[in-house]
Amino acid sequence: MVSLDARSLSARELNQAIKKAALTSSEIAILNPQARHNIAVGILDSCKINIDGSVGYYAASLMDGPEVNINGNAGWALGENLMSGKIVLTKDAGASVAASMRGGDIVVGGNAGARAGISMKGGTLLIGGNAGFLTGFMMQKGRIVVCGDVGDAVGDSMYEGVIYVGGDIGSLGADAKVIEPSETDLIELWGLLERSGINDRPRFRKIVSQKKLYHFDNLERLEMSAV
Repeated sequence: MVSLDARSLSARELNQAIKKAALTSSEIAILNPQARHNIAVGILDSCKINIDGSVGYYAASLMDGPEVNINGNAGWALGENLMSGKIVLTKDAGASVAASMRGGDIVVGGNAGARAGISMKGGTLLIGGNAGFLTGFMMQKGRIVVCGDVGDAVGDSMYEGVIYVGGDIGSLGADAKVIEPSETDLIELWGLLERSGINDRPRFRKIVSQKKLYHFDNLERLEMSAV
């Protein structure tokens, strides 16, 4: 295992050191992150990165492959544009966690701020606590699972994808609707929680798009006429 002390390195130097270490080591420990921004950005090699402390904005973003474990809190946009891999955060995440995420898994042990999963295009975002307003705003694909409550305008303008909420819903956003999850959905969700170390078994509600925005009907007719 390679250990890197972030206290003595700039963000650029730290990320360069991570990329270099990932070529020869399967596990990297980052000490003294001191809530700095842009830690572990753009890592494309499969490896395990353990960050002992809180991180700032855009941590573990633009990644494709690594597993990142963060023992602390995270600022805005944790895991932005994650392509594949896994991020596990033990405490709270700021606004826009999993923004534009395309694949992989992000697990937030605590609460998440506003706009969690904004413009998601794939993957799974699991939030063990509560999430703020505009959760799932304009999401296009993927899955958001919130074990606790969500704020107002959840699922606003979502195109596709699905949001599961185990607690109270502040209000629904434009074109979002609540449906009952199937037993298969619940079994899959409870399995996800168990694998993530969450012991609760909420009776989730499922939020999907009504598909009244974005001219869904016109698109379907055009597609049918082209067949």
